[in-house]
Amino acid sequence: MKQTHSFDPLKKRLDWTTTLIPLAAILLLCILFLLYPEGSTLILNSIRFFLGDQLGSYYLLIGLGVFLCSLYIAFSRYGQIRLGNVEKPDYSSFQWGSMMFTAGLAADIVFYSLCEWMLYAGEPHISDMGSIQDWASTYPLFHWGPIPWSFYLVLATAFGFMLHVRKRTKQKYSEACRPFLGNRVDQVPGRIIDLIAVIALLAGTATTFSLATPLLSLAISVVFHIPQSHFLTIAILITIGITYTITVYFGMKGVAKLAASCTYLFFALLLYVFIGGGQARYIVETGITALGNLAQNFIGLSTWTDALRTSSFPQNWTIFYWAYWMVWCVATPFFIGSISRGRTIRQTILEGYFWGLSGTFTSFIILGNYGLGIQMHGQLDLMGFYESSQSLYQSILQLFRTLPFEKAGLVLLALTMIAFYSTSFDALTMVASTYSYKELREREEPAKHVKLFWAVLLILFPIALLFNDSSMANLQSVSIIAAFPIGIILILIIASFFKDASQYLAEQKNHPS
Repeated sequence: MKQTHSFDPLKKRLDWTTTLIPLAAILLLCILFLLYPEGSTLILNSIRFFLGDQLGSYYLLIGLGVFLCSLYIAFSRYGQIRLGNVEKPDYSSFQWGSMMFTAGLAADIVFYSLCEWMLYAGEPHISDMGSIQDWASTYPLFHWGPIPWSFYLVLATAFGFMLHVRKRTKQKYSEACRPFLGNRVDQVPGRIIDLIAVIALLAGTATTFSLATPLLSLAISVVFHIPQSHFLTIAILITIGITYTITVYFGMKGVAKLAASCTYLFFALLLYVFIGGGQARYIVETGITALGNLAQNFIGLSTWTDALRTSSFPQNWTIFYWAYWMVWCVATPFFIGSISRGRTIRQTILEGYFWGLSGTFTSFIILGNYGLGIQMHGQLDLMGFYESSQSLYQSILQLFRTLPFEKAGLVLLALTMIAFYSTSFDALTMVASTYSYKELREREEPAKHVKLFWAVLLILFPIALLFNDSSMANLQSVSIIAAFPIGIILILIIASFFKDASQYLAEQKNHPS
């Protein structure tokens, strides 16, 4: 990709509305969270309850609908469309897969792989369905499986079509709606779409940092005997910020190299647990059973609403996850679409499922089933420890103490999480930077100082919010609330893609090149 030319009048090219208004909105929210923590929490929880509980079916229907839509696109006539007038993809399968996988998940996958089974094991719904053994290992594969990846892949093909086939120069959510909304995307409706997208992006960014950073801080504290504090966490966040800022400064080549390094570290961590834990047979057999459970019960899991609210399990978990992934849809699909030049739409979707699901499933099967195994075999009562300590982070630390060379394992965990964070925020910075432009030419990257602005901004919010625990919880609620309008925009983008792609295929039929 080319950098923005130095002689371009940058100020005239920047879209100040979609740069400054979301910044002001998030700053205002942060101030309100800090000054009025109880009142803001109450209001946000009320809105979150209404959207997630009373209108929860909306999220479930979008999830299943988008998944089915992805299969239809891949195997229909749309699947043959090549993203860009080139014969060879820009990146090899491994480069593309590693960038796609690491961009979409941050360090959340490592954190949740290690502890998610514990969160389900205590749920009454799990015992109602059968055994902890069968269902605490199945639900993580469902919540990180085909439906959430379909959000990314359907939008990635829509954005890839927009960028590489139609050669559109506005790299924004609103532009993807142009075939359906027409010139209204240049007016107030388009502005609203882009503002919602950037606000959701900023809220989702801070949310993901709030989930896994304490584990990273604890691992470093134990290994290097440094007392845990906010300042240690800030030092870690700054380290991550410097890493991804340097990488993104060097453009897509730097991003590709970091993504590959992250993938190698990730698989080294998986091998360490799989071989060193002594639970290899149990891990594999439980994984096979969980995959069979998921395949057999997929439609039922996707549509269960718990109408009588006997457990509120789908409201607390499935709807939360679908909303959380939808917020991340603002950035990740744009990034996947931008790196998919040269691939057909069928390749993008099917390879995307292959790399995404093989990575997430392997992670949850190995890391999750190791913890479940030592629990079920009576080696360590992790569930009891979690119930008494109420700390997932301390529980994960106890799990690592059952592994050989504990400190080496924690160092590997820390390096993997830092690499995941850095790679994900490379992608976020690249996409957020494009939102600051009125338009960008094909294969043109934003100016380095625009990328630097977003790189610093994306790391500043989590640092500012570290000093107020309720602010983190509130920002998670903001992410869930932001997913509601994102769902409507998502439907508009899919409708626009079908309209535009149908027209393109008709043009190709009438005027073959």
